[in-house]
Amino acid sequence: MFGLCEEAIDVLSSRRADFGDIRIVRTRAQSLGVRNGETGSVDDSETLGFGVRVLLGGAWGFASSGLVTRAEVRRVSLLALEIARASAMLMDRKVRLAPEPAYRDFWQTPFIKDPFAVPVEEKFRTLFEADRLMRRDRRIKSALSSMRFVREHQWHATTEGSRIEQVLLSSGADCRATAVDGAQVQERGYPCSHGGQTLAMGYELIDLLDLPGHAEKAASEAVALLKAPDCPSGELDLITYGNQMALQIHESVGHASELDRVLGYEESYAGSSFATTEKLGSFRYGSPMVNLVADATLPGGLATAGYDDDAVKAQRWHIVKDGVLSGYMTNREFAPRVGLRRSQGSCRADGPANIPITRICNLSLMPGSAGSMEDLVRSTKRGIIMENNKSWSIDQRRLNFQFGCEIGWLVENGKIKKMVRNPTYQGITPAFWGSCDAICGPDEWRLWGVANCGKGQPPQTAAMCHGSSPARFKRVKVGVKAG
Repeated sequence: MFGLCEEAIDVLSSRRADFGDIRIVRTRAQSLGVRNGETGSVDDSETLGFGVRVLLGGAWGFASSGLVTRAEVRRVSLLALEIARASAMLMDRKVRLAPEPAYRDFWQTPFIKDPFAVPVEEKFRTLFEADRLMRRDRRIKSALSSMRFVREHQWHATTEGSRIEQVLLSSGADCRATAVDGAQVQERGYPCSHGGQTLAMGYELIDLLDLPGHAEKAASEAVALLKAPDCPSGELDLITYGNQMALQIHESVGHASELDRVLGYEESYAGSSFATTEKLGSFRYGSPMVNLVADATLPGGLATAGYDDDAVKAQRWHIVKDGVLSGYMTNREFAPRVGLRRSQGSCRADGPANIPITRICNLSLMPGSAGSMEDLVRSTKRGIIMENNKSWSIDQRRLNFQFGCEIGWLVENGKIKKMVRNPTYQGITPAFWGSCDAICGPDEWRLWGVANCGKGQPPQTAAMCHGSSPARFKRVKVGVKAG
């Protein structure tokens, strides 16, 4: 494939482009689902395409194709140049890229068991068994179990001399039970909601998740929620499990720290950010125990790779350090705007047909010193535990938010007293993170995948992970009547 890449590099270099690159991407995706005792979905597809990006006269041009031939690569490269020339007529400032060394390297996601080598029959046996166990109770009206696997093989070449080959692999699975009693409907998913758990691993993740071993519990909790009391309203201490913390981190810190959004480049579609550049290094984002670290080298992370789509080597850095805003998600175009000598490497594209844009990296809340979940509960006088996100809403500047979860448990005097249904909480981002007074230790820390983050015009999907131990936040407004 690098032979085809050289065709594009020759065209762009001979036309004196400021910068240019080509990404050839071959993707195989497989998904399987079982619903209510029947095969719900089977899809196994493969795509191949390429995209050419060029910076000419300080303006970007981009073009792509699904026909991967030498003649087509040349045609698309010339088209990208023409688009850059047209863009230059409308630009308000020239693009200047942060410098980055050239690399010649191969990187792939570590894995033990190739998911595409596992027979489909074996996968369906697992899914049907989970489905059967969820439907033992007649009040379960819908049962769904699913798996999905993606392998993306990339060849990336730049006019600066980088030649990078990468193979990125991810696996995921979940099961979900819906219980119904009259007008009351409750759902429980395992291991988490919104498509379940997805990590950069092989089929060994499916073995570790053990859907059949957890399906019956998910169904029994869905049934129990039908009769559980509603979440109380008022100000309580909030304890969040890692699977809910993942979305809290994603929405109130991840998107808020994307530098293109901070600089106003997303305002017309997905909003802006309150975490503006004059706050960098001084703004109190959370309590002193809050440390949020972006890491493109994190084992299992969906945003983990050797290099991003700017050909920048993977890095690890703080977004929030000791409670203070300390960094952003950056690409080579925007990094110099905040005085960075190089990009942090947060530039990715959704396949070959989209231009790379700034995306959230793997972003995690670092463990604290509160010990185990049991220790955290024992030190809580009155609070509520929430698990598995069900709904979310956050304003355009990433300040005001409300989250709903699948299940909650009321805590009184250091003991879990009862299950509650339809738990919700709301807050304002810096005040919420500022109320964090306890984070469990490293033994409780888990990584959770977000495989469907949307952004951009035209829309692109990206995947990343967020890790966390259970954490406690003081005097949070909970319940639908709160506030």
